[in-house]
Amino acid sequence: MAFKKGEKTTAGPGRPAGLPNKRTVEARQAIAMFVDNNTYRLEHWLDQVANGVPDHDIKPNPAKAFELFQSVVEYHVPKLARTEITGKDDGPVEMVVTWGGVK
Repeated sequence: MAFKKGEKTTAGPGRPAGLPNKRTVEARQAIAMFVDNNTYRLEHWLDQVANGVPDHDIKPNPAKAFELFQSVVEYHVPKLARTEITGKDDGPVEMVVTWGGVK
């Protein structure tokens, strides 16, 4: 029977929600291993960008080297999500100071 617009799908057998795909896990592990095994090369390339290579007419560009470094790191170390803290009913956070168990 074909799926029709507006119909709800039934949850069939398969991967539970939140469990990553096996191939995705393997790909991430391969990328991490590649990065780990080529750290010395990456450091050398970033140094060349930062300091320049006169023989190849590459001018020093430390800002670009830092940008490249950040772009590599974000794939290996995930960014942290922002969190907003509010008080009761989205009001300001109140600080309660206690002294010896008395408010």
